[in-house]
Order: sequence, then structure tokens, then C-alpha cells
Amino acid sequence: MMALPVPLRGLPGPGEPTRDEGSGGALSASLHWLHRLLGWQVDVTRHRYGALADDEYRGLYVPDREADLLGAPGWGEGALPPELRARRAALASERAAWDRAGEAGDAPNGELAPLKRLARLFRLSAFEEDVLLLGLAPEIDLRFERLYAYIQDDVTRKRPSVDLALRLLCPDPAARLEARRSFAPGSPLLRHHLIQVFEDGQRLPPLPGQFFKPDDRIVAEVLGQADTMLDPVIGPYCSLSRPARTMADLVVPPELRETLSRLVARPARHERGPILALQGSYGSGRGAIADAIAAELAVPLLAVSLDRLAASDLDPRETLERVLREAVLRGAAIFWHQAERLLQDEAVTPVDGGGGSIRPASAGPWRGALLAALGNHPGWAFLALEGGWEARGALGAAGGRFLRVDVPPPSYGAREALWRNRLGADAPDEATLAALASTFRLSGGQIRDAVAMARSVAGARGEGPRAEDLYAACRAQSSGRLDLLAHKITPTYGWDDIVLPADHVGQLHEISAQVRHRRTVLDTWGFDAHLAMGKGLNALFAGPSGTGKTMAAEIVAADLGLELYKVDLSSLVSKFIGETEKNLDRIFTAAREANAILFFDEADAIFGKRSEVKDAHDRYANIEVGYLLQKMEEYDGVVVLATNLRKNLDDAFVRRIHTAIDFPFPEEPDRRRIWDKVFPASAPLDETVDLGFLAQRFKLAGGNIRNIALLSAFLAAEEGEAIGMGHLMRAIKREYQKMGKLLTESDFGPYFAQVRG
Repeated sequence: MMALPVPLRGLPGPGEPTRDEGSGGALSASLHWLHRLLGWQVDVTRHRYGALADDEYRGLYVPDREADLLGAPGWGEGALPPELRARRAALASERAAWDRAGEAGDAPNGELAPLKRLARLFRLSAFEEDVLLLGLAPEIDLRFERLYAYIQDDVTRKRPSVDLALRLLCPDPAARLEARRSFAPGSPLLRHHLIQVFEDGQRLPPLPGQFFKPDDRIVAEVLGQADTMLDPVIGPYCSLSRPARTMADLVVPPELRETLSRLVARPARHERGPILALQGSYGSGRGAIADAIAAELAVPLLAVSLDRLAASDLDPRETLERVLREAVLRGAAIFWHQAERLLQDEAVTPVDGGGGSIRPASAGPWRGALLAALGNHPGWAFLALEGGWEARGALGAAGGRFLRVDVPPPSYGAREALWRNRLGADAPDEATLAALASTFRLSGGQIRDAVAMARSVAGARGEGPRAEDLYAACRAQSSGRLDLLAHKITPTYGWDDIVLPADHVGQLHEISAQVRHRRTVLDTWGFDAHLAMGKGLNALFAGPSGTGKTMAAEIVAADLGLELYKVDLSSLVSKFIGETEKNLDRIFTAAREANAILFFDEADAIFGKRSEVKDAHDRYANIEVGYLLQKMEEYDGVVVLATNLRKNLDDAFVRRIHTAIDFPFPEEPDRRRIWDKVFPASAPLDETVDLGFLAQRFKLAGGNIRNIALLSAFLAAEEGEAIGMGHLMRAIKREYQKMGKLLTESDFGPYFAQVRG
């Protein structure tokens, strides 16, 4: 038989006091108790096997005497001698005394033992606590491995088996049968990944024949070596902090600060903390709110990057269970970043040929794992959301803890203060600061990023940021998801390029003025309090194709320094019920993030006169129109709707437009001004070109004139000549053909012969 190891040096022998103090002393005392328990088991083995216990080949074969013992009633485990029974009873009494001390709040040297703390945190039974101790012992002293091998009759079995735990820690077969539950998949030991159960070479061994060891993170926790160590599985995707920010530091509306303070101060209605859904855009301060609440509660904050986790190959449920375990060990609140992408639980799909029905589409295993984690976490949890997500029963019993808090974008005054604080000594003049705060509705995080970008660009020149650097950085922050949903137009025109009646140009200037001075009127002068909706600006540009509607939108965007995005309404309309509204919501949400001007071309396609409702499709089409009107009124930016046929628009819609500008077909004087402006100063124009003749004879819109000028330039360049009347006539011919117009002598006059063939 393998030799029995000598008493473990460094561990107190029976009856010896522990020399360590604090929680370390408590652990040492626990190991001393386990050592004595294992010594008792060694003596039990010797008693039962007698001379066989000293057989050096024991464990390699089954001798007749051992077979007789195994075949005897009760597997040969007859009554033990009084001395062994008394020792076991004394060990059990000592163990029970520890439990009573723990329940009373007492602990050796005034500190809670590490194992007792784990037992409380994860609600372990006394048996499960001892299982942890059994697994931890070799992590502290390898000589325990030799004891386990001796007792388990196999030099290779150096880890404790489930059978060893059951025989060593349970007084009778009935207790062992009940204790098997502690090794089931849903038990606290396995659900919280406190131990790992594994096989040891044997294929499909029964549960008692499997072995276990504590998880490395638990070992570090017990040994007090986890101050800066996160579970290595989740470490790359999480960060732990001890926030110092207070509620007073938050740049949020006063009413929101009061709401948050009440949440922190109120007595807990539940044993567990609330699940706080912080709804806001990027950089709106959701992380700052989580920091402030954690600081007020004096708890750490564990931040989890869900998008990076979802892109990994990790098992969703096990990974998030490890996140929960880390939070419980730290006593931390959890901040779930990018939660919305995982929680969106509905997707519209065609059913039976796309007849308009909808059904939920699975969002994947990460969603289920996250919902389970939210329900199981005992402390505060924060969800970072951009859109509106409601629990709607998804959280089960934990749904009563779900609270949604809207985090609004900063007000004009807050934005101005954020710009001033971020720029510091680099701040421009007050007028530029005011313009930045008014023009770009950026969040605090976006302002931070814009300042960093502007400083980086200016630093390459060896100077501080200029106003144009700040404007460019703001536009860069504004772009993003909208680029995927709409076509970005880069403005190339200025006020001198457009040809319109003076009053109409004045209306365009008024649009710019309303945007530029919006904060003065709404905030400073108090009009904001009188407007529930419609704080943005909706403009209708009506006129034939080519009369300058897109150019006008470009000019306004350039004047304000804002991005301009053109939206194809036909691409947003879906045959699936509810999908059009989702498309519109995505557009306006992205536009709000981008601080962009939305330009809806050919709006009469959806805003035409509403038809009589004859079936569900007509009714739904009218719902779509109403929803778009609602989103336009909620949007606090600029929306421009362009139409070729104003008379086709629904009257109720026109009444809800703030500004309507007609773009008339140009008369001869306006056409002459367009011809004068259409050729760049550097373009070679032959002296024979008669712009007056072109304006008089050809009734064309500005867009057609620009097409003709460009084609004539290419024709002239091909022939190596200056742009002449011949090139212009050929270009006009092509434009007429494209428009489906007849070539007539009354239009072309003396040049008719050049184009007739």
C-alpha cells in the first residue's frame, strides 16, 4: 500500500492553536479541521481493511479479503469503535459551532472566514462549503494530494472525487444520496462556477467517480489574491472601477438628478437591486449616471462590453454567469454596455407569402443569457439603451425591478458649458461657442470626442484648434449610422448660385435664421415651455424638376455648417406591417444623432391626397403617413420635403408644415441669370455664344441648363475648341431627346439645320 504522508508541516497538529490572525487564521483553522478529518478517515480505512491496509499493491488488484468485505452486509462498513465514533462526533460538533458563530455574525479574530463569506454570498449549505474546502486544500498545500490518493486507494487520484466528498462529509447513505444534489448542474456550486467537475480518464464514469476542483478565480478569492484580478474568461470584455463621481457632478436636468437621488435613497422594495434601463444616445451620460449611483452606494462598478462578448466564441450563458459571479464577489453593480442590440426581441418576417403577419425572430442565445443574468443578479444593474425597450414579461419575476430612465441630450446651456469646459484655454470667442452649441446638438461624449479630434488636427500644424477645425470635428461626430440609411450630399453651392425671386431667397435666409437663433428664442426667451412638439423646422420646397429645390437645401446646409442627407421615401416603404414605421424610426434616430438636415425628395409619393379607406392596406398607408408626420414633429432638426406637384399634397399635411417655398419655372430674365452663372470663369467660352438667345428661345429649368452647359463643355474639349454655339446646340438636342421634346425650328431658329439631322 502507498505510504501514509507525514503530518503536514506548517499546519497545526491536533489541538494546536492557529498562529495566523484574521481571515488567514480562519482559513488555517479550517484546513487544520480538514486535516484532522482526513486523519480520521485514514484510521477508519485501516480499521476496516486491517492488514490489507499495509499492502503495498493495494489499489492495483482486489484481494479475496477485500472482496469478502465488499460482499458483506453494508459493504463491510460495520460499526466503528467508540474511539473513532467519538472523534467523528467531536469534529462534527466543532463544525457545527463554526456555523452557529457564522449565523450570529461572529468570526475568528473579528473577520469573516473566506469560505464562510463565499457560503453567504452564494447561499451554500454546510456540505457545499466543506466541498469547497476539500477542493481548495491542495491549492494551498500539495501534501493534501497525497492524502487524497491514499484514502482513494490510487496514487493517480490526487484530486477529491465526488465519492470522497460524500463519504467524508455525510454521516449515512441517506445523507449521501441527498448531497448528490450539490453536484447537479443547477446547484450553487456549479451554477456559479465555484467548482469544476471533470472525468479522469474513465469513459462515462458515474457521478461519484468524477473529480472536482475549485475554479481558479475562487482560489484567488479565498487566498486574498484577487484585488486587481478579474476572471480571466471575462477579463478582456470587462472593467472594474470604483467611481468617485457624485450626483452633483452630473450634467443632467435637475429633475433627472432628483429622480436618481430618490432611487438611491429610497428603502429597497425588493431584496435585489433595481434594473435601471438608461435610455439615451451615445455620449449622453449613461455611464456617468451609473458611476454616480455606484459612488453614492459606495460599491464598485463592473462594466461589460456586450457587443464584444457577442462577437466572441464564448458560451453565452456560462460567460454571463461568470460576470454575475464576479459582481457578487466584488459586491459590484453591473453596467451592461450596448444592451439594446441583444435585447431587441422582435423582427418582422413574412408569413404565408408575406400577407402582412408578423412573428418574433430569435435574437440568439446571448439575448436569453442576458435576460437570465438580469433576473439573477442580486445587486444594481444598468442597461445602456439607445432605443425604447420594455421588459414586457421577458424578465419574468424580475420584471418588477425594471425601471426605465430617459437620459435627454444636453440643453443648449449645458452644451455651451461642456464646450467651454472641454476646450479650456483653447476656447474660441463667445459667438463661436454659442454657434457650436446651437448648431450641433451633440452629447457630452460627442463634444469630448470633437474637441480631441480638433486638437489632433490643429496639433499637426503646431497650434490650437481654429473654428473651422471645431466645425469639421462636429460634422465628423455627426456622421455615423445615417450614412447607411440615406445618401449624403456634400454642398457645393452658395447664396450667389441660386436664381429665385428675391422674396423666395428671403424665405431661405429665414430658415437659416430660425436654426441659427433657435436657442435664443426657445431657451433664452422661453418659447420652449410653450411648445410640446414641433421644436424643429419643417419646410416644403414645391416646384417642377430642376428648379433648384436640392440646390436650395444644399445652400441652407452649407450656410449652417450642417450635414445634408437625401432620403428615398420609396426605399423606406415596406409591404410588411410595421416595418415602414421601423425604417422611419431608424432614419430619424440616426438623423438626431447626426444633427443632420433630412431632405425627402418627391414627397408626394407618400404625402399625396389620402384615398378613401376601402381595405386594410389603405388604412395602413394612412397610418404610415401619420407616423411620418409624427416623427417630423418630434424631430428638433430641419426636415425638407420636396415635391414636383404641390397640388397633389394632402391639405392636412400642408397645414402642419412650418415654411412652404415655391420654386417657379424660370422666366426669361431668370433663365438669363442662370446661363450667366452656369459657366465657370475658367471655362473657355467662344465670343459667338449668345446667352440671350439661349434664354429667350429655350424654356428650360436650371437643372436642364446645367446639364447642357456640362455636356457642351465635354463636346468642346473633345474637339479641342472653346465652347461654342454649335456645341451648345448639340447639347440642347440631347437634353430635348432626354426630355421627350420635339426639336422645332421655332426653338432653334438659325441653328435648326445643325440639329435636324
